[in-house]
Amino acid sequence: MINVDVDISTAVLALGLAKALPDYAKLTGVPAPKPLHNFDAARARPYRPFRWEYHQNMSLSEFEPNWWIELESTYLSTIAQRKKLYADHGKLIIDELEGSREASRECMEMVIQYICQRYPNQFRYNDWTGVFTNEILHTRVDTTTIHPLIFLLEHVPEDFFIVQEDPLTGLYRMTAGIACSAIGWNISHKIGKPLGEIHDPVPDYKEKMALSVDRYFSKLSCDKPIQRGAWSLEVGEPLFFQKDSPKWHHRSRQDPDLLTSDIFLRVDWQTLRRLPRSRAIVFNFKALFTPITDFRREPYIPRLLLKVLREGKKSMMEYKESWHTEHKVIPALEEWAKEQEQKGWVPSDWKERTLDEHPFYPGWKDHYPIHD
Repeated sequence: MINVDVDISTAVLALGLAKALPDYAKLTGVPAPKPLHNFDAARARPYRPFRWEYHQNMSLSEFEPNWWIELESTYLSTIAQRKKLYADHGKLIIDELEGSREASRECMEMVIQYICQRYPNQFRYNDWTGVFTNEILHTRVDTTTIHPLIFLLEHVPEDFFIVQEDPLTGLYRMTAGIACSAIGWNISHKIGKPLGEIHDPVPDYKEKMALSVDRYFSKLSCDKPIQRGAWSLEVGEPLFFQKDSPKWHHRSRQDPDLLTSDIFLRVDWQTLRRLPRSRAIVFNFKALFTPITDFRREPYIPRLLLKVLREGKKSMMEYKESWHTEHKVIPALEEWAKEQEQKGWVPSDWKERTLDEHPFYPGWKDHYPIHD
């Protein structure tokens, strides 16, 4: 008996009409995410990647398949902001080198498959036409013709770097990327550079981390993606903020009129994973903002952050550029830490250390909707 379905599929494939995506869960060995059918995109999980004692390393966390691309209620405004940033700044936001397009397309395909699996009510992909439907934006996109980096800019609130091995040097360098959430730098500062040059401003990187990071990239397997967080303290919620901005000078002074309610923790939650076909590595991240006033109800966080700000290595604290907020942050943290001890949330003899719940805090699930 002839299998009609197989024959039809074969004929369509031969004509080049089928646009089915590869099974990336199978190709990578990383499980597909669980679908969120009743998804409430209120806010991202409360990442607090504070560590003590602080040692300069990659501070890696195990990858959670359900949390690669995390949507929140700011989706519409963030996508609009990303489009405007690209319209205003062009190649400072998106750029690519020759030979990177295949890897960018593979990255786009992986992201499309992931968000359609994780958020099936919000996104759909047609295997026959290659059309992606975004129910949040009420748009339909032909993924066979759109530039993959433009697709990612316009539909996913994450930044993406494509990192590929240089066949001449053996070093990994950035060959394509989108960076809408960049403070003091932009794509032109990173494109074409190897990892060592990209991280040159990071204190102790060359002396303590360069060799191990290069080795890690060369050995990273598809089935072992990792995540990590970087943080800073900011006035407001700056997404793309450059040193030539007239407002940049405020980072070099402590404004006596600054309100504690105007200070935010910025966390760049990052994922590093290898693409299975191109063998490129994709580094993606998003900026998440939390008013520091939230720390008042978060056990241990005020004490832990106080320790870091007061006793952290001087070069690293200067690199984080949080000094312009500390005259307001430190007194507030002192007050909240004392409150938490009085309430019995934190023992008075607690010795500051990285929390067992890192990068979160004890009891955080009581305040955040969880979708596993």
